[in-house]
Amino acid sequence: MTDKPGRQDYTAPETLIVPCRMLSTGVGFEWLRAGWMDFRNAKRVSLIYGFFVFLVSISVAWLAWKLGGFVLLLGALSGFVFIAPLLAFGLYSVSRQLCEGRAPDLGSTLQAIKRPLSNSMVFTLVLLIVFLLWARAAMMVQVFFPLGGHPQWGHILTFFLIGSSVGSIFASVAFAASVFSLPMLANRDIDVITAVISSINATLRNKPAMFVWAMLICTLTLVGFLTAGIGLIIIIPWLAYATWHGYRAALDASAVAVLPPENR
Repeated sequence: MTDKPGRQDYTAPETLIVPCRMLSTGVGFEWLRAGWMDFRNAKRVSLIYGFFVFLVSISVAWLAWKLGGFVLLLGALSGFVFIAPLLAFGLYSVSRQLCEGRAPDLGSTLQAIKRPLSNSMVFTLVLLIVFLLWARAAMMVQVFFPLGGHPQWGHILTFFLIGSSVGSIFASVAFAASVFSLPMLANRDIDVITAVISSINATLRNKPAMFVWAMLICTLTLVGFLTAGIGLIIIIPWLAYATWHGYRAALDASAVAVLPPENR
């Protein structure tokens, strides 16, 4: 006679998703307020990091203009959404240090980038592939760009509509995958697959709130571009800190081990 396994012998399988919370539609404005407080409390680190992002942005824009003119420049600027989360990765440590009651410093911030290096490199590779695919798609959309000395507004509008439609597909994937996963990788001892799946799950379960948050990010990033990139010196750190608070509000990662402080 064989023994049948009882309920006490059953072990539930581990889930690949960190539980998420339901968010109100306008919660993104609260994240911006919290992020601005972090910026004010860590001005030196924020401005140094923001200036670095400004230099990277100007360099990429100049290179794109030299290699491909207006069309490639437009593709590079719109593709900024894919690399901006990676540029802000170290800034999540600033908000974490403030939450722990510590004074942020540049050394701890740079050290925080190195700790989850393997996971961040995997994520970097994924976003790089997405960015290269978008760059290729942007070059293909170039066939819709009106040639000649006096293009009609209808043709220009068609070009921007097609380019925006194609770009929004890539941007939506990158946004859902990175919006909460990168802050969690900077704070928790978690693998990149679980972090990405959890981020996508939280995004899909909070579509109105995440749509508003995405629009806020796009609006502030556009302001940065309209100021020739100078505004990004403030906007990128601000958005990074706000995203950190968004991650803490959206995901219940209490069951995942916390990474040790940077100065240990």
